Amino acid sequence: MKKAYLGVDIGSISTKGVVIDENNNILASDYLRTEGDPIGAVKKLIKSLKNNLNINEYQVVGVGTTGSARKLIGTILGASIIKNEITAHAIGTTSLYPDVKTIFEIGGQDSKIIILDDGVVTDYAMNTLCAAGTGSFLSSQARRLGVAVEDFGKIALTSKNPTRIAARCTVFAESDLVHKAQIGHKKEDIIAGLCKAVVTNYLNNVGKGKKIRTPIVFQGGVSKNVGVIAAFEEVTGEKIIVDPNSHLTGALGVAILSKKEDEINFSFDIEDVSFETRGIECHRCANNCEIICVSRDNRIIDAWGNRCEKGEVKQRV
Repeated sequence: MKKAYLGVDIGSISTKGVVIDENNNILASDYLRTEGDPIGAVKKLIKSLKNNLNINEYQVVGVGTTGSARKLIGTILGASIIKNEITAHAIGTTSLYPDVKTIFEIGGQDSKIIILDDGVVTDYAMNTLCAAGTGSFLSSQARRLGVAVEDFGKIALTSKNPTRIAARCTVFAESDLVHKAQIGHKKEDIIAGLCKAVVTNYLNNVGKGKKIRTPIVFQGGVSKNVGVIAAFEEVTGEKIIVDPNSHLTGALGVAILSKKEDEINFSFDIEDVSFETRGIECHRCANNCEIICVSRDNRIIDAWGNRCEKGEVKQRV
């Protein structure tokens, strides 16, 4: 059988997965909502990938996970490698665009910028504290305006006079949006203003002090918004590259990284397996660590969170 490799990028908003062959070609992929249940989302993802992959022709021999729930999902899937988002996105992007110098990434609840030189990460920054300028921010404003977020970008491109929106903070942006609507600004102008505000907020915060060089690749869920792409090109004065699989780049990168690890024999049949997580507080020292235990069919398969050896005993209880 031919060898294949699975990559999963699990975030708070969305769960992405790809299966690639030995030449990094994507054989199967999917993108779905996490909905506060990373284990359930990954079960659905694995089922979808299985249904779209010829499992009689390919055997998955490497598994990688990245994203905010990478440790949990890596444990459940028996991952070959668990990597941070910066590394995964850099590897995934350079596999598609070897000459990339700057990566803009805006996801559902965080954003990041990655600076590369000759394919090596030389600088990066992340914003996980403020929701302004993220996918969830745009989704909430779309609901407020009565517009499907999928149509946000197309509507923004029809504007001839974008409204100036203060987007340095979610609260300020929402109050400013309501005020501008009440005094008569057109909906398309407000939407275009929001797209530009997202870009301004990103460059002034995440991109502050960074030397942005071309080629620039934009990825993450927000990269599907043509209004934000247009705003980035206007503000930077540069062409912004958006790959058709820009939302899958992290999953692609960690799948590629799994190829360097020892081979495993991965099974897609986890739908009926019972996984449970439990948080317990260890009182065996002054640290009072919160330890997360992961069980498979009522048997603990991993635990983490302890900062000393006393907590390791607790893991096996």
